[in-house]
Amino acid sequence: MQLNLPEPSADALYASRNLHTLIANDIRHNSGWIPFSRFMELALYAPGLGYYSGGAAKLGKDGDFTTAPEITPLFGESLAHVAAELMAQSAPQIIEFGAGTGKLARDVLTELAALGVTVHRYAIVELSGELRERQQHTLRGFPQVTWLDHFPAAFSGVVLGNEVLDAMPVNLVVKTPQGWKERGIGLADKRFVYRDHPCPPSLVAQIPDADALPVGYVTEVHPVSVAFMRSLAGMLTAGYDQNGYGGAAILIDYGFPAAEYYLGQRAQGTLMCHYRHHAHDDPFYYPGLQDITAHVDFTAMARTAIEGGLDLLGYTSQAAFLLDAGIGDLLLRTSPSDQLRYLPQANALQKLTSPAEMGELFKVMVVGTHVQLPGKFARNDRSYRL
Repeated sequence: MQLNLPEPSADALYASRNLHTLIANDIRHNSGWIPFSRFMELALYAPGLGYYSGGAAKLGKDGDFTTAPEITPLFGESLAHVAAELMAQSAPQIIEFGAGTGKLARDVLTELAALGVTVHRYAIVELSGELRERQQHTLRGFPQVTWLDHFPAAFSGVVLGNEVLDAMPVNLVVKTPQGWKERGIGLADKRFVYRDHPCPPSLVAQIPDADALPVGYVTEVHPVSVAFMRSLAGMLTAGYDQNGYGGAAILIDYGFPAAEYYLGQRAQGTLMCHYRHHAHDDPFYYPGLQDITAHVDFTAMARTAIEGGLDLLGYTSQAAFLLDAGIGDLLLRTSPSDQLRYLPQANALQKLTSPAEMGELFKVMVVGTHVQLPGKFARNDRSYRL
C-alpha cells in the first residue's frame, strides 16, 4: 500500500534507516521473529533512534499530533482543581508520567499557586530526551520540578498520566482456523512483514469471550500497560504503608471497557500511527519517525489496579470529568465580551468536550488508596461499565 504522506528530511530518513537496520538485526538474532510488542518498543524507544528517544519534535504544529494540554491551559487548570482536593487528603506531591512539552505541568502548577496550594515536589518521569529538554525550558521558573528515570518505590500524592498508556507496546493476536496465534514481525527481502506464531495462553486470557470472535479477528493485548498499572499500585500502596498518606492516579487516554474493546466490528484492532498530523495504520512506515499507538483496555487497567490493592475511584468520559471539574467556570474567567481571548478558549473547550471530538473518545480513570474523589464526580461515573 502506498501512503501519500509528507517526505521526511534527509537526516530523518537516515535515522529511520539506521533504526530499520537495528530492528532487522534484532529479528535475525531472535531466529527470524519478534513479537509486535518488541517491534513497537524499538520503534518508539530504541536509544537515540526511537520515536520518543530520538530528537524529532513530537507535539504541536511542527510535530505529529496534538494533545489536550497543547490545545488550551483550561485542561491543566481543571486537573489542578481535582489535584488540589486529592492532595488535601494525601500529600502535596505530584508525579507526571510522559509530560509532553511540560505545558500540563506548567498549567497545573500555575493554577495551584493561584489557589494558594503549595506543591512541595512535582516529579516528571520522561523517557524522551528531546521532550525532557523542552520540559526543562518550559518549567525553568518552577524550582519544585524534578526529573526521574523510573518509578519511585513509594509515593503519596497525585499521579498524572495524560496519553501515557496508549504509547506502551502492545502484543498482537489473530484468530485463525487453528485457533489464536500471536502476530509478530519477520523479514522478507529486508522488509518487515507480519508472521504468526503459536500464542501464549496468557495473551488470549485478557480477551473476554475470545472463543466467540470470528476467524480473522485481529486485536491487541496489553501486558506492558498492565505491568505499569501493577507498578503504580505498588508505588501508591507502599507510600501509604510507609508514611500513612494515600494517593491517587488520574489516567486520561482514548480507549474502551473490554466489552466494547473486543467487539465484532473492531475486527482489525485499534492500532494507529501518527506522522505529521496524518493518521494511518502502517507501523512499518519510516520506523522512528512516527508515533504508534493502540486504544486502552480500561477494564484490564482497572482490574490490575484493584488486584494491586487500589480502589477504583472513578471512570468516565473526558467531557464529563472536565465539566464536573469546573472547566466551564474556568472559561468564564475570561469575559465573553473579550472575543479575541474568549472565542479561542471556547473553541478549545468545545474540542475537549464535544462527543464528536475528544469528549467521548477519551476516558478518565482514577484509582487510588485512602482518598476519595469529590462527590460531584459521582453523577457521571461509568465504573459499572468496566
